[in-house]
Amino acid sequence: MSSTESSVATQEALWPEEVVVTGAGKNDAQALSEVTFVVFDLETTGGAPADAGITEFGAVKVRGGEVLGEFQTLVRPESPIPPFISILTGITDAMVSDSPSLGAVLPSFLEFCSGSVLVAHNAPYDVGFVKAACERFGHPWPSPTVIDTVKLARHIVSRDEAPNRKLHTLATLFGSPIEPDHRALHDARATVHVLHALLGRIGTLGVTTLGELRGFSAKVPESTRRKRHLADGMPTGPGVYLFRDERGEVLYVGTSVNIRTRVRNYFTAAEQRSRMREMVARAAKVTPIPCATTLEAKVREIRLIAEHAPPYNRRSKAPERKPWLKLTTEAFPRLSVVREVQADGATYTGPFTSQEQAEQAVAALHEAYPLRRCTPKLPRRPAKNASACILAEIGRCGAPCTGGIDIPAYSEVVEQVRAAMLSDAGPVVEASLRRATSLSELQRYEEAAQHRDRLLAYLRGAARAQRLAPIAAVSHLIGARRQERGGWEFALVRYGRLAGTSVSPPGADPMPYVEALSLTGEVVQPRDVPYPSAHPEETEIVLNWLEQAGTRLVEIEGTWAWPVKGAAQARFGLPKEIHRTIQLP
Repeated sequence: MSSTESSVATQEALWPEEVVVTGAGKNDAQALSEVTFVVFDLETTGGAPADAGITEFGAVKVRGGEVLGEFQTLVRPESPIPPFISILTGITDAMVSDSPSLGAVLPSFLEFCSGSVLVAHNAPYDVGFVKAACERFGHPWPSPTVIDTVKLARHIVSRDEAPNRKLHTLATLFGSPIEPDHRALHDARATVHVLHALLGRIGTLGVTTLGELRGFSAKVPESTRRKRHLADGMPTGPGVYLFRDERGEVLYVGTSVNIRTRVRNYFTAAEQRSRMREMVARAAKVTPIPCATTLEAKVREIRLIAEHAPPYNRRSKAPERKPWLKLTTEAFPRLSVVREVQADGATYTGPFTSQEQAEQAVAALHEAYPLRRCTPKLPRRPAKNASACILAEIGRCGAPCTGGIDIPAYSEVVEQVRAAMLSDAGPVVEASLRRATSLSELQRYEEAAQHRDRLLAYLRGAARAQRLAPIAAVSHLIGARRQERGGWEFALVRYGRLAGTSVSPPGADPMPYVEALSLTGEVVQPRDVPYPSAHPEETEIVLNWLEQAGTRLVEIEGTWAWPVKGAAQARFGLPKEIHRTIQLP
């Protein structure tokens, strides 16, 4: 680097200390031993990057400690080299007079660096010159990940070890065989040695991937740093982890394909959520639960959240309180929003994500069918004064108690509503679209949108119920998926509940593993209602796994099928129809 030591210090001061690794965050899961680094250095005329006063490129490409190639060339600058720069670097105007111009060298350097992580000592200075050159000569800047060894050293090397973070100082500290001398290739080679020494040190702290290095790079509160030991000894496979406080109470439950990597991230700057920072501050222990498969991990997470209701989990808490839509078994049945599915002979659909969604579904069904809407206990005979019911007076309730229709006709309406909840969404879709279209033609767009939202709420809840009920009736099902590394992953499902998982190694006969899973899986009792013997969220996770392309059914006892005219099919074909018939502003 051609600038003097004082100017280097000035350049470093312009950049925040916590910025060590910059870039788009690509390949964060890649192990540092597998990352291709291009460690480079520039010599310049000492001017600003916009002057494009580069006099020399030097770069070394390394991966896993092995040198893959080197790049070095002098460059003829457009302006004379100042005398004090020539004294510092030894590069004179005579030396570069026959060298290629920057415009000729730049494409070769960019090709050499392509796909690599860039490394430089005081990277903002060197990268700034290369970016300015790209802009000047019309080359797109590839936005690579960049590591600055100056700022990385500030986090690792104490003042007792070295008085400053200059390249010469660090090279001497780490015993570099190459002594920096302000020539680009020599300085790049010395920086390679410094980089490997720094990565070796942070490796002992559990930083082994590019993403972990990115998180380690930023400032982290000291209270968080002190708790990094909680991640020690974590397993590397899939599973669930529980953060606990000093009393052993569960604060948070999470899941990951690699428990160790995920837990470590909570103690780095990669974790930006203030809620999680607060949780880590309270945590005193992390309990890992290794799982055979990621499917098992996801299901265990749902169960543990439901069991412990951790204060820092936002999703999946109290799943038993989700609202359902119920067609009652009263003399003149009606629709009701309830919080529990009971074995009372009633028809249920859902669960819905909120009370509002359930109420919108009720409104959509009322648009299609003249069910009674009042809640008091009613006589079996029509009321003497039908006008006493406001809904009957305006023609919106056709229940026998209001004199709207006779009891046999009302019973037929009830069966149609039951079918709409369980198997046939067509009449509800037609009624809602017809009403929304007529409102749209009158330019009453907001009211049309309300009918659209009601229809979508009904379809979402009904589709969910029609998806859960069939798997809830299957007493035994084993699915299989081939693993990327070979072998098979198996899942045993009984009455909609995950009863066990298993993995067969590559090359092994999978059937003994299927038989063992069938014999050792959890014994699950069916419910008295046609819904899964598990929380709906768990069953949906299982269904998502079963419905993925490539999943095979190995064994099944019972019938697993969805209704042909169900809400899922209606919802699938709905958006195009809505845009064609409802002209929203």
